[in-house]
Amino acid sequence: MNTLRLAAFGLLLHCLFRPAAAELRIGMIGLDTSHVTAFTKLLNDRSHPQHVPGGKVVAAFKGGSRDIESSWSRVEGYTRELREQWGVEIVDSIEALCEKVDVVMLESVDGRPHLEQVKPVFKARKPVFIDKPVAGSLRDAIEIYRLAREHGVPCFSSSSLRYYPGLVELKQADIGELKGAISTGPCHLEPHHPDLFWYGVHPAEALFTVMGTGCESVVRTSTPDTDVVTGVWRGGRVGTLIGIRNAAAPYRVTVFGTKRVLDQKEGGDYAPLIREVMKFFQTGIAPVSAEETIELFAFMEAADESKRRGGAPVRIADVIRQHSAPAGSEQ
Repeated sequence: MNTLRLAAFGLLLHCLFRPAAAELRIGMIGLDTSHVTAFTKLLNDRSHPQHVPGGKVVAAFKGGSRDIESSWSRVEGYTRELREQWGVEIVDSIEALCEKVDVVMLESVDGRPHLEQVKPVFKARKPVFIDKPVAGSLRDAIEIYRLAREHGVPCFSSSSLRYYPGLVELKQADIGELKGAISTGPCHLEPHHPDLFWYGVHPAEALFTVMGTGCESVVRTSTPDTDVVTGVWRGGRVGTLIGIRNAAAPYRVTVFGTKRVLDQKEGGDYAPLIREVMKFFQTGIAPVSAEETIELFAFMEAADESKRRGGAPVRIADVIRQHSAPAGSEQ
């Protein structure tokens, strides 16, 4: 952790002594998600009512995955918008991107290439925000954060749901001692990713936003239309994720406390997340710890393992241990 603290301090000094009018040059990797255009508008359009100052997207690398239709079919359209509407330079490699920018947003909708895509970013020592899912497997997620520590590069990942006003208000509310929570949302599946990594990651992140770390075991009930994943946290607290397919599935969290039971208010957009990303770029301090993100992905991987075992409980510590070991090693 010392290397990360030193990197954060160095980045803070760098930002403090930049000319006041200077903006951080932001690079994007992976132009296959609507996030790239939405985020660029918030950052580059000073007339936008929710404009986030401090940085500008100046360069991007296309990326894209040929075996995911929702990836390859959208790359050219988003690339054209970034180039023509926002003047973003499109480069041929991630290494070339890193030479032109101060910080990086890894946006590839497919989590599988994230590990290889972020390696040149770490080598170039550029602070990086990695959009969800942080990786296409728990093993890769653990490796990404290991490399971030090794290189002393600030890195974090988050869903925009974490910063929805209703969820922030819910987390700050006086409900007494938190005893449990239920998080609901869409849970569409994608065959190249573990079940919950694709869309289930968002309600899972909302659950961890209010519950925090400390999940010890997970059980899962699964049908074609619904997943119910129940985690037991230290002290007997219980957090439940309900992932819904083929039906209405608004994002919503309910918390249960010794004083009150409260529901999350509706509404939210990307602007609060981008404000947090910009603060991270300016300070080098990650607002979400590596430990929490890894535990969140272990929760989802344990849910898959529980499904494979017919709904048997799976320990989070066992899953993290198994996926931290070198591939192919015996456990």
